[in-house]
Amino acid sequence: MIHPKIPLAQTVVQLCSAKGIDHVVISPGSRNAPLTVGFSNHPDIKAYSIVDERCAAFVALGMAQQLKRPVAVVCTSGSALLNYYPALSEAFYSDIPLVVISADRPSYRIDIGDGQTIRQDNVFDRHILYSTNLKQDANHGANATLSSEKHEAPKFLNAERIETLQQEIQTENEEEINRALNIAIAQKGPVHLNVPFEEPLYDTIEAPTVFPKSTKPLLTDQLQAEDIAIEKFRNQWTSAKRKMVLVGVNQPNQIGSEVLESLANDPSVLVFTETTSNLYHEHFFPSIDKIIAPIELSEDRNTLFEQLQPEILLTFGGMVVSKKVKAFLRKYQPKEHWHIDTKKAYDTYFCLTEHVRQQPNDFLASLLNDQKPSSSDYRTFWDGVKTQRLKGHDDYLKSIPFCDLTAFDTLLKTIPDGHMLQLGNSSTIRYAQLFDVNPSLTNFCNRGTSGIDGSTSTAIGAAMVSDQPVTFVTGDLSFLYDSNALWNEHVPNTFRVIVVNNGGGGIFRILPGDKSADYFETFFETKHGLTAQHLCAMYGWEYQSAKDQKTLRDEMNDFYSVSNTPKLLEVFTPADTNDKFLIDYFKFFTENK
Repeated sequence: MIHPKIPLAQTVVQLCSAKGIDHVVISPGSRNAPLTVGFSNHPDIKAYSIVDERCAAFVALGMAQQLKRPVAVVCTSGSALLNYYPALSEAFYSDIPLVVISADRPSYRIDIGDGQTIRQDNVFDRHILYSTNLKQDANHGANATLSSEKHEAPKFLNAERIETLQQEIQTENEEEINRALNIAIAQKGPVHLNVPFEEPLYDTIEAPTVFPKSTKPLLTDQLQAEDIAIEKFRNQWTSAKRKMVLVGVNQPNQIGSEVLESLANDPSVLVFTETTSNLYHEHFFPSIDKIIAPIELSEDRNTLFEQLQPEILLTFGGMVVSKKVKAFLRKYQPKEHWHIDTKKAYDTYFCLTEHVRQQPNDFLASLLNDQKPSSSDYRTFWDGVKTQRLKGHDDYLKSIPFCDLTAFDTLLKTIPDGHMLQLGNSSTIRYAQLFDVNPSLTNFCNRGTSGIDGSTSTAIGAAMVSDQPVTFVTGDLSFLYDSNALWNEHVPNTFRVIVVNNGGGGIFRILPGDKSADYFETFFETKHGLTAQHLCAMYGWEYQSAKDQKTLRDEMNDFYSVSNTPKLLEVFTPADTNDKFLIDYFKFFTENK
């Protein structure tokens, strides 16, 4: 087996492997050559080459999202590292364990005018769980540095003390690497190892020269579920006649069937879910905006909102997509808001009263154990509203021509059972929220920071490590923004992309603002005439397109058939009417009770 000669590179690779990090995404470079040699030659590590660092980080994010364990990304020095920031911030807010490993020059070579050098230490300071700047090996490259007449040698490179210093440096580096990786594992989030290397960088050896010890996470690194006085919560829960459970981003299969049945069969409970909640029951309330938006337009909105206002709001999961439910709960606040999460609790609705540091399923199982359903007409009333909304939804879609809404209706209905559905941000996730998605699908979207920048790369990373076939639905701007994601030899042939191309940022036609202003189309909507066809040709993907409902249905007939390459379907919708049909969609429920 080939190993890098540099001890620090050996140490990083060996400890990553010892911690179970067996997927590493590497971008090409020179300074990171020792790490590339080590990771790519390790028998227990699968290394992937992704040229674009921003894409590479999101690919790794998608992998870690599915594997539920750390994935590492490795880059060279300089601006390459900064391209990791979008994915790293998404990992930070989505609790995804991403390990950033950046090669660097030794500290004494920073700010002296060398190329590809920036101040890499603590560069992710406010969006990282742990960051460490490792020590340069004292016994590598020392002779060249000491013999240089044009460069003043660093004070620590004293030839008589090199081996003693090396042992001290090795011990400190091992402690820091262990600490960082343990935090990524225990706290489920991003960490950063900044790794300085002196030249020569490419030398290899056949056997390792260091044997670092892997340590277990310290107690302070681990998220411990706290003991709680469950009776206090039970008493409040039982006495309340209106309880709302609101679920944000949630991994599939996290809540047991008994818990779901208990919630669903309690007439005093409304369970509001989103596409990314991955929770289903006939008595739950998906499509939150379909419930709330028509109330906003109603003459008796205050009365209806007061009927919807819960006494207790129980939340778990990550970020919530619906702005409307946020606005509603901030104005019509519950008396109690409990958030269940071992790690953090955001005061999203400005009324947080309890942060329960337990796993949601554990807390709910204890809370609902042997509890008799409360007497209440809370759910009965809103069940009636839901039934009316479902009928109105179908009636409205039958009454309008081809547009984003009807396209999403067709697309979501035709995704095969058992697929993973990855969704782009902005209008894509919001349209998906209006439909009852097939319960056999597992659904994901980068909602930590809600950016459009790496959605395609994330979906591809997920597809690279999952046994499920993946369908990715996105908008045109998001797809074009991240089109380097297709520059990737690891995409499985089962991967399917659907680009809803409305010729620009359609979300901005829905948001407030003067659509007739001269600058609107250029700087907000960013109209364009680009398509994905030539990108597919360049990367060898199969390309299909549709511009009306009939063509779309025809194209869907064989879109999921077996192929020798990934497939992309581009659906062109009318940019000038999409916003009207969406706005009228919510009005329709109010006008047709």
